Amino acid sequence: MAARWMIAGLTALLVSGCASTATPDTVGNAPPGFPVTVDNCGISTTYERPPTRAVALNQHAIETLLALGLEESMVGTSYLDDRILPEYQAAYDGLPVLAKEYPSYESLLAVEPDFVYGGWDSAFDEKEGRGRQRLIDAGVHTYLNIEDCLDKPVSMSTVDDEIRSIGTIFGVADRAERLIENIHGELGRSAEKLRGVEAVRVGVYDSGEATVFTSGGKGIGNRMIEAAGGVNVFADVPKVWGDVSFEQFAERAPEVIVIYDYGDQPVADKKRFLTEHPLLQHVPAVEHQRFAVLPLSSVVVGVRVGRAVDALARQLHPDRFS
Repeated sequence: MAARWMIAGLTALLVSGCASTATPDTVGNAPPGFPVTVDNCGISTTYERPPTRAVALNQHAIETLLALGLEESMVGTSYLDDRILPEYQAAYDGLPVLAKEYPSYESLLAVEPDFVYGGWDSAFDEKEGRGRQRLIDAGVHTYLNIEDCLDKPVSMSTVDDEIRSIGTIFGVADRAERLIENIHGELGRSAEKLRGVEAVRVGVYDSGEATVFTSGGKGIGNRMIEAAGGVNVFADVPKVWGDVSFEQFAERAPEVIVIYDYGDQPVADKKRFLTEHPLLQHVPAVEHQRFAVLPLSSVVVGVRVGRAVDALARQLHPDRFS
């Protein structure tokens, strides 16, 4: 799974005009509002103008660009975890798919990108030749989803920061604000439905047979559980993702197990594995067969957060949505 590749680094989101450092010729040719400088995961980039040949790697990066109406500025995509949201399907279908997973460095450069947006740190895997510095040296700007490099726990405002940053880079700040407003509207409607609800103890099962690969307290998955009327039993794990033993999983006694759906292993197989695991027989979620399911593409910093909280809340507290 792409989420296993993470970096620990400081990210600051800083957007500012740069007229004082630009030459008069640059200022004269720059579109309104440009140039801008954005600091992302330790790399500072000055954009003289919006990208026009963007490539998005990973589903949440793709959907963020499409949600901002930027398909005309894109020349390629790669690496879906599941289906594109229906409202973006037509725009997605009009774009080249460079690879089922990640394209090679050569394939990436073949479409002459001026901007590469990675959803996971693995999008810029140096061992695979796609390191950010190598792309920068080739004249390609890069941006990494900030969940993969924050040095503090993610909050819902992190989603706002991500969308605002991309909106600024592409000169569509107004679209970004409308998108953020829509997401907050979705979150607000869920919060109203859940007012006064008693939180349910939730354990996340992403994958794993020897250990449980789960959601820790640092990532957006933890915040989504809270917003959906739950409490993450592994919120004390100081990572976005982490491995815990099945003994620990059983000891924390989740009332609901949230399964992340992606890849080649069907949800039914994951449920069967958990139900039959000898160490989990007395876990309340297994005893009462209380499983919830979310697609992996919904539990990341991206445009799905609002609707994903609603989907999870409906599974944790169905009585509030009847």
